[in-house]
Amino acid sequence: MGVGERVPRLLSLVPYLRAHPGVPVAEMAADFGVSEKQLRTDLELLWMCGLPGYGPGDLVDLSFAGDTVDVVFDAGLTRPLRLTTAEATALLVALRTLHEIPGVVDSDAVARAIGKVEAAVGDGAAGEGSGPAGVVAADNGPGERATTAVLRGALARHRALRIVYFTAGRDAVSRRVVDPMRLVVADGRGYLEAWCRRAEGVRLFRLDRVEQAEELDEPADPHPEAERTDVSAGLFRPEQGHRSAVLELQPAAHWVAEYYPVDEVRPGTPEETDPGRPIRALLRYADPDWLVRLVLGLGGAARIVEPAELADAVRDRARAALAAADDPAG
Repeated sequence: MGVGERVPRLLSLVPYLRAHPGVPVAEMAADFGVSEKQLRTDLELLWMCGLPGYGPGDLVDLSFAGDTVDVVFDAGLTRPLRLTTAEATALLVALRTLHEIPGVVDSDAVARAIGKVEAAVGDGAAGEGSGPAGVVAADNGPGERATTAVLRGALARHRALRIVYFTAGRDAVSRRVVDPMRLVVADGRGYLEAWCRRAEGVRLFRLDRVEQAEELDEPADPHPEAERTDVSAGLFRPEQGHRSAVLELQPAAHWVAEYYPVDEVRPGTPEETDPGRPIRALLRYADPDWLVRLVLGLGGAARIVEPAELADAVRDRARAALAAADDPAG
């Protein structure tokens, strides 16, 4: 039996038992639509669930008398959920992100969950897209929503696509014809997985970097050897030819650690934990010139800590630019 079926049932068992004290196991199994053997397996698992600490007095406790079962201790599972503003904000941001990626999840179910969370936190909605008082509503831009709608339509109709795509690692825009395979969420972002005819391989295109998308009047025809990417262990993995650099980012450039693939983010120094302080990010790159241009474009909000030769390249190029600006003959 799948986790998607079992977890909702496990969450419902304690409230059910509280409402039906001394219920026969056979009757309970019939109400949940499972066999008695499956129900007893669920109840055995429930015994290992509870509050942090997971010791005596923390775990759910059940009492069996013949063929009936009662709850002795419910570990708080019957108490109404109370969310702080911070907790509600985090939950709503995640739910809204999922809701704005059509075809990946059940959008109607996510929309219902958003409504319930907003109602639980408080009536602060002033209009469509707004959240409860003190809660930030996350939303993708209209451009991304429009292109995602085109991608979803092409997937539904099994049509090829022509896309204009920005590749951040090379700071370049390319035009490609692709055969879409699926929409997927990985590392908190939405991607189109497709067979790229130019690269002759499966590629993941980040939705917020698809600048234009056009559905073509020809069927999608992924290569017979096209296989879905395993994203279970994370999307970005070191590849041959990739190098790493340590960047120190001032608060104005913290977005770099979210926009580009990084392997590690830590405070600028061990004692610096304030979010308003610099951070250091271990960023992978393929083109040294691209990284130098990125740091120069951040205008002092970033510096390369390692490797030293790239830090020297940034300094030399900045000095050359200043010299050219000061040269009257220039």
